[in-house]
Amino acid sequence: MSDYGHELLFGSFITPSAGAAQQVVDLAVTADRAGLDLVTFQDHPYQASFLDTSTLLTYVAARTENVRISANVTSLPLRPPAVLARAAASLDLLSGGRFELGIGAGAFWDGIEAMGGRRLTAAQGVEALREGIAVIRDLWDTDAPGEVRHHGRYYELNGARRGPRPAHDIAVWVGAYKPRMLALTGAVGDGWLPSMEYLPRGVDSLPEMNARIDEAAESAGRSPSAVRRLMNFMQVQFSPTSRGLLNGPPQTWPEQIAHLALEHGISAFIIGGDHAATIERFGAEVAPAARELVAQERSR
Repeated sequence: MSDYGHELLFGSFITPSAGAAQQVVDLAVTADRAGLDLVTFQDHPYQASFLDTSTLLTYVAARTENVRISANVTSLPLRPPAVLARAAASLDLLSGGRFELGIGAGAFWDGIEAMGGRRLTAAQGVEALREGIAVIRDLWDTDAPGEVRHHGRYYELNGARRGPRPAHDIAVWVGAYKPRMLALTGAVGDGWLPSMEYLPRGVDSLPEMNARIDEAAESAGRSPSAVRRLMNFMQVQFSPTSRGLLNGPPQTWPEQIAHLALEHGISAFIIGGDHAATIERFGAEVAPAARELVAQERSR
């Protein structure tokens, strides 16, 4: 049992389709009005049928009022960390502290290389991500003295000025599946952001993967609870009969969510599907009921 005690968050994972740009924005506005906590978009700059995620996040921030926004997750190999740090802080300031930084080591290396990025091995990608996160946090740290100088294997800064300072402490949520990435998440991340459908054994993978994050956090002198556990659920549906996880009658969803929160430490539930009605019902019915169930169990 691993309840890390975080407040529950509920969000949407919206496909950034360039051919349906207005629908994409409308779904984000729907999530905001439905009371969800997060709106997220995948980041694949080499995918010509997608809107640029950084541009989309800025536009959505201007069209919404309360919801937090994040890439799910930023492709670091095509987003230089120093520039990404400035962009993230700027959007956080412009949105009133509503930006969080989902980030990954990169995938689909053919596409990355085609767009001018460096092709890295899996191990190199992990090393570059660790360096990149350090660069980003250094530039956000306006209380530290002097300029930022970083002489790494993958990134080099020679006297970059710090700032701007974000409006709030931006969380760094890492998309991770393999052991080295899980260890990096535990050592330096503020959150773990995978997709349930990509876990090798689904829910049964969670104890082992959580344990890797916990061990790395403790080895780095951190509490495991410093790492929020988020989860994407891409194949969800409200249906008359139960067909699996988050696929069934709406009254079954809160119990499933509460189980994941209390037994496996998942505290952010992000659904895909691009359906306005599902987003509205998720915010209006499922989220309040799940929060109540978890609060009741935690109070015992």
